[in-house]
Amino acid sequence: MKQILFLCLLPLTLLSCGVKKSEDTAVKQPVVWQPIDETARLEEQASHEIERMRFKLINSKYLDKNDIRKPFEKDLAGFSARKYESLKQLIFERSIPELQSAVKDGRLSYEDLTLFYIYRIRELESNNDLSLNAVIALNPNVVNQARELDKRDIPPGSENSIYGMPVLIKDNINTANLATTGGAIALAENIPAKNAFIIDRLEQHNALILGKANLSEWAYYFCDGCPLGYSAVGGQTLNPYGRKQFETGGSSSGSGVAVAANYAVAAVGTETAGSILSPASKNSVVGLKPTVGLLSRSGIIPISETLDTPGPMTKYVIDNAILLNALTGKDPKDAASVAANEDYAQSLSRDALNGKRIGVMKSLMQDSIYNKAVQAMKEGGAVIVEFEAEEVPLDNFLTLLNADMKKDLSAYLSTAAGEQVQFRSVDEIVAYNKEDSLLRAPYGQQLFEAIVADTTSAASLKNISAQLRDKGRSFFDVPMQKHNLDAVASINNYHAAHAAVAKYPALAIPAGFEASGEPKSITLIARPFEEQKLLNMGYAFEQLSYARKPPKNYR
Repeated sequence: MKQILFLCLLPLTLLSCGVKKSEDTAVKQPVVWQPIDETARLEEQASHEIERMRFKLINSKYLDKNDIRKPFEKDLAGFSARKYESLKQLIFERSIPELQSAVKDGRLSYEDLTLFYIYRIRELESNNDLSLNAVIALNPNVVNQARELDKRDIPPGSENSIYGMPVLIKDNINTANLATTGGAIALAENIPAKNAFIIDRLEQHNALILGKANLSEWAYYFCDGCPLGYSAVGGQTLNPYGRKQFETGGSSSGSGVAVAANYAVAAVGTETAGSILSPASKNSVVGLKPTVGLLSRSGIIPISETLDTPGPMTKYVIDNAILLNALTGKDPKDAASVAANEDYAQSLSRDALNGKRIGVMKSLMQDSIYNKAVQAMKEGGAVIVEFEAEEVPLDNFLTLLNADMKKDLSAYLSTAAGEQVQFRSVDEIVAYNKEDSLLRAPYGQQLFEAIVADTTSAASLKNISAQLRDKGRSFFDVPMQKHNLDAVASINNYHAAHAAVAKYPALAIPAGFEASGEPKSITLIARPFEEQKLLNMGYAFEQLSYARKPPKNYR
């Protein structure tokens, strides 16, 4: 780690180095992150009631945070605290339509918007008492790209467009100019030759790729019982609503945290079974797990081609629909990919719950936040149908993940990884990690070792996949058909695995906060390719509840 010593050369009338007389007369010192001894902080964490939150480290032992913002030193030197505060009222907690309106009216530029987020990330991530470790890398070209957009005429319909909006990308999605690490040191130099298909789609819509978000390493299919949000490259992601107190959810931890803390307009996550729904719920943001096939998986570090899907994570439902529009498109390299012909943002309405039949689980009605959300939907005109959810065990679920990842990760390493990556299999990565386990796998790599040991045949995998799909669909279809339901309502990621194997879409919407201050979501699950229905109902619920609030220490 590089540490820089700065000499204070200000007049003696100033009390200390860096104290300002005024914004105009200040001698500006670069904001620098300083590594600290974490011993005392980790000792405090050792008594946490949740065992997997007894961290072994907080800051990465691999990444120097100062390197993240180095490309922007010149730009940030001219971006003052006063400028940041003046822009804050236009940007902080604003929706995409509000931001686009400010740009159209000349109150905001795409360059200002981009620098606002970079400045905010630098200020908070340089402070060891506030840092969230949500960002692994920033795109060195993004400010120039924003300036180029500012020179163009704003296109018609921009109010509901991702045009010029800075978006963070989960660091298991290929970007041609930034390393795609999956949080693993084994892939620290993985700079693919091509973007993932969905990154091409974002760039075609002139979104600004702000950078890469931290994640649970290897999408949380690496170590057993380790902390959510931990990666060897990015360190331990922390929840802004309860830093070191609440879990971040995983594996799209950095994506959820970054959106919650206003580090970007929006973020893209990925899900196998709960990896979008969980961090969306834990960080009071909107997370959509689409139907498998609606969004391309090409160029994404996989767990399971059977279950994997990327998805949008945003502060508001309208933003989620706008980002989803930009991500869709049929990918000939993904066998599951389908064409989408809908404008998901166009039909959002406050009245969308009226007449919709929502199934609610009797076993969850004792939860006060769930109960309140159900009542809000009822007030919005929904027909509420209570039912007893059947117990449907998902036998062989881990076998499916093991067998899929064994072949799918090898395929990614051979065809989609950068040329500097020499690994071709899980067992090669396991051996590499063992060479320096304290740095590369401090919590172990039990799940990777189980993948190596797995001997499931292709025929068995096909049967297991079909059986799990049928069980997942039975869990939802029985009450849906019996009661003619439009959707089933759950909490957080409680039934994410069932939605995953069924390949049903699910939308988590902020529903409130526990007495402790921990966020919680209502999660709506519908039939395949009914994302429009979910977004419509989610928007109506959001307008009724206004449940999202920014984390108080990050306002």
